[in-house]
Amino acid sequence: RGPAQPGMAPRNVCRLLGRRARGFYARDAGVAHRANMGLLRSIMCQESTKFKNVWTTHSTSPIAYERGRIYFDNYRCCVSSIAQEPRILYQKPKCPKSEKIEDALLLECPLGETLPSPSDYKSSLVVLTAQNWLLRLSADSGEILEKIYLAGSCCKFRYLSWDTPQEIMVIKSAQNKLPAAARQAGIQQSVLFHLAVFQVLPLSFIGMLEINKKIFGNSVTDVAVSNGVLIIMHSMGLVRLYNFQAISEKFMEETFDLGYEFNWNGQVGIVGKYPFGLPCNIKITDTPPLLFEVSSLENAFQIGGYPWHYIITPNKKKHKGVFHVCSLKDKALAKNGIQDMKCCSLEPDWIYFHPDMSGRIIHAGPNLIKVLKFKEVENSITQAEIAEDFMIMANRENSVDSTVTVTASGRVVKKRYNLLDDDPEQETFKIVDYEDELDLLSVVAVTQIGADGRAHLDFHCNNRGILLKSIPLLESWDVTYSHEVYFDRDIVLHIEQKPNRRFSCYVYQMVCNTAEEEEPSSHGKMGRVSCKKGGRLFEYS
Repeated sequence: RGPAQPGMAPRNVCRLLGRRARGFYARDAGVAHRANMGLLRSIMCQESTKFKNVWTTHSTSPIAYERGRIYFDNYRCCVSSIAQEPRILYQKPKCPKSEKIEDALLLECPLGETLPSPSDYKSSLVVLTAQNWLLRLSADSGEILEKIYLAGSCCKFRYLSWDTPQEIMVIKSAQNKLPAAARQAGIQQSVLFHLAVFQVLPLSFIGMLEINKKIFGNSVTDVAVSNGVLIIMHSMGLVRLYNFQAISEKFMEETFDLGYEFNWNGQVGIVGKYPFGLPCNIKITDTPPLLFEVSSLENAFQIGGYPWHYIITPNKKKHKGVFHVCSLKDKALAKNGIQDMKCCSLEPDWIYFHPDMSGRIIHAGPNLIKVLKFKEVENSITQAEIAEDFMIMANRENSVDSTVTVTASGRVVKKRYNLLDDDPEQETFKIVDYEDELDLLSVVAVTQIGADGRAHLDFHCNNRGILLKSIPLLESWDVTYSHEVYFDRDIVLHIEQKPNRRFSCYVYQMVCNTAEEEEPSSHGKMGRVSCKKGGRLFEYS
């Protein structure tokens, strides 16, 4: 029997499976998928269900993870995380440094649309190379499906991001810098960044534009496009927002289709082919209308909630760690809108709008996670109130006041310092994430035990914060290293970066324990086998 959902009677897994087999959900694929994810969540939260470290490997280059696929060697090697034994999906030969992949995004087929090519219906990986090539690769075979040349030596494209997830993709260049000799001669660089914008599946070119200091000001330091908004960041902490769609419509000189011949500024070529690449067809000639501006420490700025609000830190160093939640409509501070955990820790607390689209806010510190919600304020139609929805606290029941010690002789010794909130010997929150398909909050907590750090991954109910499951991570966790933890349905993946470019990947899979199974040793070494596949050494159970 699965755990009850809020406001619902307990659901029996066998009955749900029977309903699915009889076609109760046949008219709505979304309902069937949600029912399947509910079954998986019920099974996963059972006490007999464990997560087993099925295999481990190491690398001298960064490791990336996307939807059941683990990428090694700069995306040249792809390994499935679904199989209990490591299974290489594809491995490409070594390539020259000029073909190094700078960034990548996973494309997934949109539902309910007719696409021009059969390959468009399968997942693919869009990668950006050091030589300004945009490649679309098959996610399962690595085969090149599309190849687009972006630009010549005028700029170096380096970053891929979403304007609208799985719909509009933005490619950003590195900041343009003049050679030292030109700077010494007094020549100034006015064009700081280039942006190329594409619609995806099928890939189609929307436009390319320049971010020019003469238009947006001399203090520009960075730029981004998100949800149809052009975001310009300035050196003094100022953030300015512009309507990107309005800019495209007003300043678009001509539209171009990939693969078609064009005549642009006296040059004749094919759009997206070498050596011409893409034309810069959005020419911003004057400053566009400003939508919104705000000043924030380190340009940190987020929009979300309902009604719309934004989160900033006041633009003074003394306010670091203090967050203000304000109305986007009139910049008015929400009631209880100043959030300050007053942490005494080496690492700061962090805050963001909940990714579940509920409009809530997650505020996480070393020993406390607060989920906040918006409430209406009595006798006010404009102001919203920030209220606590629930809290998750670190397990520090065994901690004692270490500022006072009594020696064997009875002498009282007082320490001159207090423990930090993220002291390694106390349980400390390191990562807080959200698994959307299972509707769970995943929390990584770490405690230093002797010379080793021990971590566990906890799953909490997203609606009430109740602890549903805890999974110990068997490998040692060094808090001085960089860590990433992914929870994807029945898979847990831990990627660790050690000094001197040493990377490790630990893969855990959900298993249902039986009485015959042996308990793993404290370090997970029992029954481990080493094998070499595709020139890479794997350890697996």
